[in-house]
Amino acid sequence: MTDNAIDVHGLVKRYGRRTVVDHVDMTLAPGRICGFLGPNGSGKTTTLRLICGLLTPDEGTGTVLGQDLITGHDIIKRQTGYMTQKFGLYEDLSIRENLEFVGRIYGLDRLHTRVDAALDRLGLATRQTQLAGALSGGWKQRLSLAACVLHEPRLLLLDEPTAGVDPKARRAFWDEIHALAATGITVLVSTHYMDEAERCHEIAYIAYGKVMARGTSDEVIATANLAAWRATGPGADRLAPMLTNAPGVTAAAAFGATLHVCGPDPAKVEAAIAALHPNPEIVWERAEPTLEDVFIHLMSLSTDNAGDG
Repeated sequence: MTDNAIDVHGLVKRYGRRTVVDHVDMTLAPGRICGFLGPNGSGKTTTLRLICGLLTPDEGTGTVLGQDLITGHDIIKRQTGYMTQKFGLYEDLSIRENLEFVGRIYGLDRLHTRVDAALDRLGLATRQTQLAGALSGGWKQRLSLAACVLHEPRLLLLDEPTAGVDPKARRAFWDEIHALAATGITVLVSTHYMDEAERCHEIAYIAYGKVMARGTSDEVIATANLAAWRATGPGADRLAPMLTNAPGVTAAAAFGATLHVCGPDPAKVEAAIAALHPNPEIVWERAEPTLEDVFIHLMSLSTDNAGDG
């Protein structure tokens, strides 16, 4: 037995010769929010489905919510809320009708009261008669989340839940996620937004089936051992193309009128900068690497396995 909500080891999932999930370990305490980062096709969604019992691993063991990953998958599924990338509710039903339908699937008692509470919590009460298909992306997101938590799950899996949603709606969504985690619900969320990853208690970077980094945002940044520089001055941002493929440089990106450059070897990055035509108006200074820098650096170290199998 374990006190962790998730405690799985050596998870493997193969399709043909391609290993989509390659010996992934994951432990997560109750009430914690873990962000999954990684390029498209790197195994994030498959890992989520293995953890909640929707898929059976080819290898690996462990427990989820105190249940054996293999023999207890039916119990795990009933105690999990899963929000998929694509809106999965009925667009020709109203908000309330969708929630009542989900509640009946789970055989919930006090259905009317539960739906009322979900509508109030997610700010959907005044829109409850609207058809789901007529909602904007942000409101569909709220409805999906309401459906996920209607049966009071202990584990919440969110697969890129805020893609295409405006910043105000994203912030409201994350405020709600933290409120749910404060009640003891464990959350796994995949995202491509660095600001969302930084709102997680911890993150895991997965690339083509392998976990390449794990810890808090600060721990992941520190472990990467990247060196970064910032350039300011007229035309600094236009230097990015000259540095993008320079030896030792893993990222060179313009941010407004400034340029941010980083790499794992400080000497090589300094040499790349020195090789530029000197411009006294452009000032270079050391900077702190960001989570995005680490993301790009780890992508450069990983090998796409899409051609396998």
